[in-house]
Amino acid sequence: MYKLGIDVGGTNTDAVLIDSDRNVVAEVKYPTSGDIYDGILGAVRACLKKSGINRAEISQAMLGTTQCTNAIVERKSLAPIGILRIGAPATLGIPPMIDWAEDIQKIAVDYAVVGGGFEYDGKELAPFDREAAARFFEGLKGKVKSVAISCVFSTVRNDHELEAAALCREVMGEEIHVSVSSEIGSMGLIERENAAILNAALYEVAERFTTGFAKTLEDEGVTGARVYLSQNDGTLMTMEYAKKYPILTIACGPTNSIRGASYLSHLKDAIVIDVGGTTTDLGVILAGFPRESGVAVTIGGVRTNFRMPDVISIGLGGGSIVRQHEDGTVTVGPDSVGYRITEKALVFGGDTLTATDVAVKLKMADIGDKSKVEQLDYETARKAMEAIRSMVEDSIDAMKVSSADIDVILVGGGSIIIPEQLAGTKSVVKPDYFGTANAIGSAISKVSGTLEQLINYDETPREAALNRARAEAVELAVEAGAVRETVEIIEVEDVPLAYYPGNTNRVKVKAAGDLV
Repeated sequence: MYKLGIDVGGTNTDAVLIDSDRNVVAEVKYPTSGDIYDGILGAVRACLKKSGINRAEISQAMLGTTQCTNAIVERKSLAPIGILRIGAPATLGIPPMIDWAEDIQKIAVDYAVVGGGFEYDGKELAPFDREAAARFFEGLKGKVKSVAISCVFSTVRNDHELEAAALCREVMGEEIHVSVSSEIGSMGLIERENAAILNAALYEVAERFTTGFAKTLEDEGVTGARVYLSQNDGTLMTMEYAKKYPILTIACGPTNSIRGASYLSHLKDAIVIDVGGTTTDLGVILAGFPRESGVAVTIGGVRTNFRMPDVISIGLGGGSIVRQHEDGTVTVGPDSVGYRITEKALVFGGDTLTATDVAVKLKMADIGDKSKVEQLDYETARKAMEAIRSMVEDSIDAMKVSSADIDVILVGGGSIIIPEQLAGTKSVVKPDYFGTANAIGSAISKVSGTLEQLINYDETPREAALNRARAEAVELAVEAGAVRETVEIIEVEDVPLAYYPGNTNRVKVKAAGDLV
């Protein structure tokens, strides 16, 4: 049986087929289309043709897509929603979406702040105002199909959020999409509420890319495959889970590359440099999974605090434009010819000097027609490469947590422009199949569940609390589609919170297992 992994990028859609022993059977890069399904269909067809396998032997298909990110950044396809915050009178001073741009605030048809919520220690601020919430939901009927619910300190106690969600379905119907903030974000009301709002607004996008991917496979005769979506912690989720939490697909591209790089290089701890046509993403692999960001993340101008990979992006890629200035300096990027590299770069007969041309001139790569760069001044090429080296080395330093040298893995089609001797590195590895590491990462990923809670060890002894948290994380992984027998705990973290009463700790446990 085979796994089909697909990752949709801004320039190319990559597809790979992997057999039951996790060997790569076929890999293709296909231009991403305006309608991404044309690109996906083309990539699937090319991959199947190249492999020659029987379509009936594909048992699993995985998709990594940028659709949700694009919808937020471009303000397209976001659904109208209602927003309920439980926290009056304490939070009336700051309404929902207060710092959002006007063009995206329009997704909110109406909002209400009703009585309820909790203190930081779990004590009730005020009783949940069911009557006010019910009136609000009645007013939304027929206007929206998705609602976001947030509550003060719901990461400590989510009783009021769950009660409000049940009331919403009771009033508006079981088909209503409800995003509950405690299931998405972490500490910090505004950022967690923002994440829930975005998740609620993405439900139509999620419906479209899940059903669209399934139909694409069906049209191509791949009818026996179970379908999964990549999420941004380097693991997979079922189609139903993706429809419920579409926001978790944001930034899945870099995480797929990180997972794929780790698998291909057999390195579990390293910095991964994923070079595309326009940008370079740098991330860190720890124990085989992407390192999570510890700071709030802004998406399309909206500040959120749900889990995101620790990734930095720089304007450097295979299509980056190289310029020589009057003072003799040479700069690379941040602008790029992007997907037009095969018509604009010198080695392909174009008229624009790109980073790829520099790599060919310096004999670092052998693509296109190298005779086209014979007239390129060697000193210009050398200065351009030094600029590239400096950008990458500065970024590596920014990702490190110590001054010690670290292993680096180069992946992505544009990684041919990166020198293999970099300051601050222990080794620089470019594995086989480096060009499609993102699709490979999608295909080989596991399914995970993550539990994050505040627990007072004076009330529940530490060992008992951690054991319970481990068990709940396992259940979350199984709910997401993992085989129970294969689930293992891959991360346990408990951090004392000095500003909380008693011996309160933030406990976070992550479990992952193989697909069903």
